[in-house]
Amino acid sequence: MSGLDRHGLDATHDAALRSWVASANDPLTDFPLQNLPLGRFRRRGSDEPLRAGVAIGEAVLDLRLACEAGSWSPEVSPLIELLARGELNAFIALGAAARRTLRSVLSLALREGSGSERWLQPCLVPQAQAEMALPCEVGDYTDFFTGIHHATAVGKLFRPDQPLLPNYEWVPIGYHGRSSSLQVSGQDFRRPRGQYKTDAAVPVFGPCQRLDYELELGAIVGPGNALGEPIPMARAEQHLAGLVLLNDWSARDVQAWEYQPLGPFLAKNFATTLSPWIVTMEALQPFRRPFERAADRPQPLPHLDGEANRAQGAIDIALEVWLQTPAMRERGDAAERLMQSNFRDAYWTLAQLVAHHSSNGCNLRPGDLLGSGTQSGPLPAQGGSLLELTRGGREPITLPNGETRRFLQDGDSVALRAFCERAGQRRIGFGECVATVLAPRS
Repeated sequence: MSGLDRHGLDATHDAALRSWVASANDPLTDFPLQNLPLGRFRRRGSDEPLRAGVAIGEAVLDLRLACEAGSWSPEVSPLIELLARGELNAFIALGAAARRTLRSVLSLALREGSGSERWLQPCLVPQAQAEMALPCEVGDYTDFFTGIHHATAVGKLFRPDQPLLPNYEWVPIGYHGRSSSLQVSGQDFRRPRGQYKTDAAVPVFGPCQRLDYELELGAIVGPGNALGEPIPMARAEQHLAGLVLLNDWSARDVQAWEYQPLGPFLAKNFATTLSPWIVTMEALQPFRRPFERAADRPQPLPHLDGEANRAQGAIDIALEVWLQTPAMRERGDAAERLMQSNFRDAYWTLAQLVAHHSSNGCNLRPGDLLGSGTQSGPLPAQGGSLLELTRGGREPITLPNGETRRFLQDGDSVALRAFCERAGQRRIGFGECVATVLAPRS
């Protein structure tokens, strides 16, 4: 297997590589040969056990069938067998070396002229026929607040004189979410009920009136750490397996009433949607960028700083939000894009989140989820939530069909999308993270 060059790239990143899976060669596919994300699935309508798969073009390579169909090397067989059983947590716990080994072998097997097409072709399942599950079992979920443009815009709505609280620029702010309400893309969920304050003296309890989405990325923890043993910055990214899209649905009216003084609670834990594919840290390597803190901003403390983080701690990932209303769906109109931003604008890097989370000795475990917080851009039109785009609901947005939105209405479907592009590299994407709001239970 080829070694890594000084940029952390190897033969699997070669932009000229083509696959015998024809749809993987489409320039606009999210899943070319250079991506190879991991997820869990079963055939739609079946009761077969979940197994791991790899997205390739419009297909999924069923690793359970691939395990049975081929003769894999002694180095690769244990990895394939683990994934064939759907034990993705156990696989990502093995770390980067195992991921690189699997990536290299699958890249060779799926590329044109490999000779593997004859026995791997029957192991492909159309993505349209795959019922996806959460890509791994998530034990703990922590949501951070790394989007400084979101933090500033929301802060201005509530604290015009001090949009950012003093600690924001010194420490990655986060709170512990609830993993039991995480669901995979494609979910429908009921508008939540909750207690919130109106102009009346007494609060009311009823359906949320200010339902919102939040455009986020989620980092999946790979190898964990022992309780009481912090992870230093120099090793922080070795504890990450890859990224997913994350929509942290928010009941803004409930949130405004309940979050003082302890933080988000029922306004956040009724639904959180994840995309089904883990885009590995290896696939993202060509899109790394230097992490630079502006000179007029506080510089990270030593335990949140490091040479590697400064050299390539940021990642260039374009992020988008798309909305389809019931009226659009009835007419057969496609979703409309509401905004676009980029993860390179995050105030804190993934390595800093891992180092900070474990700095007090907290033990992270394989499959734990770290949310990035809402990723807005610097311009008003780049808000990663309706709270920002409508200035707290005061200025509704108008869709091309004439409909307006201050916050989400019943029947609205929101899709998050993300992709990486760079000259000389193949475009890779994350697939959709989509969910639809249903009316509250009567």
